[in-house]
Amino acid sequence: MFIKSYGDTENDGQVQLSFTLPVEESSKAKEAALQFVLKLGFDSCEIVHSKKMAEGYTFFVVYGKTSVSVDYDKIEVNEAAEEYMNYKEVSSYIEEHIGRKVVVVGACTGTDAHTVGIDAIMNMKGFDGNYGLERYKMVEAHNLGAQVPNEELIAYAKKVNADAILVSQVVTQKDVHIKNMTQFIEMLEAEGIRDKFILVAGGPRINHKFALELGFDVGFGRGSYANHVGTFIVQKMVERQLNN
Repeated sequence: MFIKSYGDTENDGQVQLSFTLPVEESSKAKEAALQFVLKLGFDSCEIVHSKKMAEGYTFFVVYGKTSVSVDYDKIEVNEAAEEYMNYKEVSSYIEEHIGRKVVVVGACTGTDAHTVGIDAIMNMKGFDGNYGLERYKMVEAHNLGAQVPNEELIAYAKKVNADAILVSQVVTQKDVHIKNMTQFIEMLEAEGIRDKFILVAGGPRINHKFALELGFDVGFGRGSYANHVGTFIVQKMVERQLNN
């Protein structure tokens, strides 16, 4: 089944693009934005919004149409799971299958100072009505915050006998997140303790396939909550028989 983007009518190929060009807002800037989108292969383009963002920068919103379609039946994805337990079900699962509290350590590592992601997963209040792991009665959650060196995170995880380690990465300029996450895995492997932990990577630019490629057990991106992380960790522990 081939599908196209939907605007006013099914499969009309209508799309909305937004981007910034390094020019002052003007009629010439709008024409530049229009030509830019046309060169991307879109038709029937229209500049519907433009706004000065800073000196020498203009933001645009453009409508256009494309003839591109995709065969939906041939698409394959690699996701952590299709269904997740809620926070009460996760605790019940732990009680039944593991029989003790699950210890989870998390941090935003390297020079990254953004704690929004790790706080949404770890802190008791959670995010968007979804409680964080600190509220789970069968989870012992340790949130180390931001700018935590990899060696400190590993040392702390060893100290508290963690079952899982959560690594949050928000800053991705010049692929600094890849370097940091790769170093984290290499340090664990150098100590021979890689398989001692369930390793979870998270962040707006992280997905499951990418995390697996770097050596993690799972990756969670935008739209992920504590129950998603919790479900994966406890089911993976049982799968690996790490409940002792």
